[in-house]
Amino acid sequence: MLEKIKGIILDSQDFSVDTGVPRQLNIESIPGKATICMGVRRCGKSTYMLQLIEQLLAKGTSTENILYINFFDDRLCNLTEENLHLVLEAYYSLFPEKKNAETVYCFFDEIQVVRGWESFVGRILRTERCEVYITGSSSRMLSKEIASAMRGRSLSWELFPFSFEEFLDYKNIHWQEHISTKRRLLIQNAFEEYLQCGGFPEVAGLSSRLRVKIHQEYLHAVLFRDLIERHDISHPKAVLDLAHRLTDNTASLYSLNKLYGFLQSQGHKAPKHSVADYLNWFEDSYFFFTVRLFDASLSRSNANPKKIYCIDHAMVTSTASGILVNSGHLLENLIFIAIRRVTEPVFYYRTKNSLEVDFILQMPDHSRKLIQVSESLQNPVTKKREVKALTTAMKEQNLTTGTIVTRNDTGTIETEAGVIQVVPAWKFLLEMRIERG
Repeated sequence: MLEKIKGIILDSQDFSVDTGVPRQLNIESIPGKATICMGVRRCGKSTYMLQLIEQLLAKGTSTENILYINFFDDRLCNLTEENLHLVLEAYYSLFPEKKNAETVYCFFDEIQVVRGWESFVGRILRTERCEVYITGSSSRMLSKEIASAMRGRSLSWELFPFSFEEFLDYKNIHWQEHISTKRRLLIQNAFEEYLQCGGFPEVAGLSSRLRVKIHQEYLHAVLFRDLIERHDISHPKAVLDLAHRLTDNTASLYSLNKLYGFLQSQGHKAPKHSVADYLNWFEDSYFFFTVRLFDASLSRSNANPKKIYCIDHAMVTSTASGILVNSGHLLENLIFIAIRRVTEPVFYYRTKNSLEVDFILQMPDHSRKLIQVSESLQNPVTKKREVKALTTAMKEQNLTTGTIVTRNDTGTIETEAGVIQVVPAWKFLLEMRIERG
């Protein structure tokens, strides 16, 4: 086994593979803590690891100082907790001069397939001069649980599918605050494409037929590996029907009672507490996100209906059960994910007279923002409704600004509460990049 691991280490030090579009995630490592990259399956975590390696090499780090192991390698199928120490033994037998003399950068991809990996990583963090980077999304342990298993010995970073800015990078379209008319048109056209294909790196540039097929495979991977197999769910068809129900109703309110009633109507015998578990497990896998009502009382917030969003708006259209999904809801889903990249948690807001605003959020600088999403304000009735809800919420929250994100509309609306900026979605997505910093 020792010789086999040596060969894997030497093979992995050929970093000539194409690592694709640079991701807009700037992680920072902290001495004594493992850096964990979390995210949904197929969002690019393993590729991002290789990009981190590229960055180290560009800064002058020697290839010999990089220890990369993908634990899904079938040559490591016999690796166990008892012989996991062979990884470091193999490395230092190849490069003995590095021991306690130079920093070794350890990249462990899918390490959770080896039981007892936590104590191994904890030990090398304590005893070796190293930095440790970890990803994971297999059925044995999700990324969030990897962070939990490290018990304070790690710092976690979230990776999502391509943002719109990353999609522009993929299209080789460069963006800056002040752009020409030609470049603006290029960006708007790219946004329409992004609206269709979504952010999963693997589907960018593919035909709609292939995109749908791949999205459906992603959904089944999450369902069967991250939920059904992993939790030994006794009602697998109930999980599938629930997933389709949630995608059909993305950006809509739901309650546990209604979801339980729906499954009952489909003939499923899953108890109500299991439905709550399914929802939590979907969130653990980064596939669905729940948004609660903004309320100072946590119990009231939890008692009210919640809204559901999917990790990727195009995934919704590819995996919905056949019902035509509201295009305004798809736009709202897209905007939610853009917001969620920047800040957590995100709430929806209900005014005292029961008007609803899609999002209220606290930014990293602790300021609050109210954001309404509407596909178009061309209809006077729609415009009046959206402006009234946002104006009322601005008054109640003592905010002098609000935002309405639309498909194409732009402008400024003066209200008695303050100024409402009407922003096209493509511009909002790029401005969120500035908020992220």
